Amino acid sequence: MATRATPRFRRIAALTAGVAAAALALSGCLQLMPQDGTTPRPELTVVPDTEGVAADLLPFYEQTLDWTACDGTAEFECTYVTAPLDWDNPGAGDIRLSIVRHLATETPLGSLLTNPGGPGSSGVDMIIDGLEYAVGAELVENYDVVGFDPRGVGGSTAVSCFDAAGMDAYLYDIPDAPRNTPEWEAERIALDQSFADACEANSGGILPFITTANSARDMDLIRAVLGDTKLNYLGYSYGTFLGATYAELYPQKAGRLVLDGAIDPAIPGLDVSTTQALGFESALRAYMQYCVDSDVCPFDGTVDEAMAELGALLASVDRTPLKNDDGRYLGADSLVTGIIAALYSDESWDYLTDALTGTVHGDPSGAFALADFYNGRDGGVYLDNSSEAFRAYNCMDYPLEVDQAAEDAATQKIAAGAPTIAPYWAGPDQCLGWPYPPTGTRGEIHAAGAGPILVVGTTNDPATPYEWAVSLADQLEEGVLITRVGEGHTGYNKGNGCVDDAVEAFFLDDAVPEDGLRCE
Repeated sequence: MATRATPRFRRIAALTAGVAAAALALSGCLQLMPQDGTTPRPELTVVPDTEGVAADLLPFYEQTLDWTACDGTAEFECTYVTAPLDWDNPGAGDIRLSIVRHLATETPLGSLLTNPGGPGSSGVDMIIDGLEYAVGAELVENYDVVGFDPRGVGGSTAVSCFDAAGMDAYLYDIPDAPRNTPEWEAERIALDQSFADACEANSGGILPFITTANSARDMDLIRAVLGDTKLNYLGYSYGTFLGATYAELYPQKAGRLVLDGAIDPAIPGLDVSTTQALGFESALRAYMQYCVDSDVCPFDGTVDEAMAELGALLASVDRTPLKNDDGRYLGADSLVTGIIAALYSDESWDYLTDALTGTVHGDPSGAFALADFYNGRDGGVYLDNSSEAFRAYNCMDYPLEVDQAAEDAATQKIAAGAPTIAPYWAGPDQCLGWPYPPTGTRGEIHAAGAGPILVVGTTNDPATPYEWAVSLADQLEEGVLITRVGEGHTGYNKGNGCVDDAVEAFFLDDAVPEDGLRCE
């Protein structure tokens, strides 16, 4: 009999800021916003900022960038930045960072570095595929908007694990043993170990250096070689942890920082997952009210009754998975993944209704479409390495937890507060077999001396619950909280003029809003 492993609950990858437009992306209607056709301004001589840089880092900070038109478009410029593999030992080798920029259409106020979250989402793709979903038109006019793939991600020196067939098996295959039996846990542990082994074998020795602290140091290098003396930054979701880490490491280099959909850096991984479970259950209930109020909901009655019907549906596909046209089988785990994907934005709720209706009638294709969107899969091809990078960052950033009493308390809290998804939330710790011990710590970030930092929180954000934004704003020495009252993940550029005006006035005019601004 297998030894029972300490459970690790799901920690949800915070998808790109463009998830607010998930419904458009899923329908295949996401288009680049039209450009005005203006001729790019002549490039001025850029002098890298090397003030205070140690001698062994000067070769990195003094590099000049060779910008070229990105593939398939003249509106964006792409290049690579060379960074140390190990910031504590710069002579031990280097990596490359893929970056993109869109030049300001008016007189620029400088560069605006962006990050879409994850960890593991591509900042280059976010800017090229949906610039004006990532930032508002006023910022496009007045900043050189810069996206980058953090180390380990996408076009940068990247984590690589399984091929497409291996990823399909890892993400979608259903264990042979019944859920939560020792045999089921043994299967999951073996699969996680094979994934970790593949990452180590195929990633060229970079895994121990895929950390948020190293990525924050990469951001300072990008700032410097762009010629900016201060970092202006807009970070979504996990990007808020990255931005707060930067402000802690480089407070004197922090310019205007906005952290939207905040992660609380002080809470351990177990608390992160527990709070997310409660957040997604809350968002699911909000969706369910919308569903039962419509004429096409596959469930009946009150919200509680409809949630019970959904729970029965999950249990049904857990017992008897549904076969898809491509040969994959939809079990409860993949169905939960699809539900989570749609809960990032209320614009995707109609797609969730369609998917659940299909599942009720034995057709899992809609649920797989949502799960595939979440996993970056399209037609059997994985469009990015977000799943691999997500695991790499989390396994290095979060200390392993072995407090059984805390695990038991979390289990009880999730069962009480998230009864619909609770049965599918826990499993063996996916980082137990990671080839390197975590180096990250959990603790408050104060960023003393960094100046005002805006923190945006949405009241029913499932992935980064509102309480985390409140906590981060309180921790920061000059944190300023902006509250968006509403549904979905992140708050800026989501149609709330109050939030948008406050964020853009900060970036454009250095106007700091009143702490506690509440945007209905």
